[in-house]
Amino acid sequence: MNLHVDINAIVSLVAGILILLQPKLLNYVVAIYLIIVGVIGLVGLR
Repeated sequence: MNLHVDINAIVSLVAGILILLQPKLLNYVVAIYLIIVGVIGLVGLR
């Protein structure tokens, strides 16, 4: 069984849940999200 999941979608979902649960983490969550998306873009995991 092949399941195609977009990594960016998973990272976005986790970031959104963390922001909802702990709004004070917004700066850290956004920074980590941007770093992960940047690394994925450079490595070419899409």
